[in-house]
Amino acid sequence: MISTMPVQLIEKKKLRHALVSVVEESPRTAVVEALSNYIPIDQFKEIFNFIGELVKQEQINRLVFDKRKLTVFHQPSMEWYFVEWKEKMYDHGLTVHRKILPADEVFRQSVKIGREKINKAYPNGKFHAMDIAYAESLEDALTR
Repeated sequence: MISTMPVQLIEKKKLRHALVSVVEESPRTAVVEALSNYIPIDQFKEIFNFIGELVKQEQINRLVFDKRKLTVFHQPSMEWYFVEWKEKMYDHGLTVHRKILPADEVFRQSVKIGREKINKAYPNGKFHAMDIAYAESLEDALTR
């Protein structure tokens, strides 16, 4: 389990809009931190395709997506992430997802509405079998 000491991250790759790391104390846990207020879908896919390779190579089974710097919600990116990317990652053992949302209530409500639409449109998606939860900090995300 993660200790109460500050989380130590090992950087795997810095991309234009995100930093991808693994947790030193829990190397099967990856963390992706948004570095800008908006991630264009092509960059979003590049980030998550890199994480997909990391999942396969390092048997990552837990992902924390730190979205606190985001201010723009993009439904097509979210849908691709749930319906295509998570489907593939589930088959590679990535089953635990934690999200850290910005404090912005409009953004949070947009995420909620977006998830409801995806849940309704894809009732048999593998993402339903995943352990997906929201957290308020990295430490919280790692201990939930």
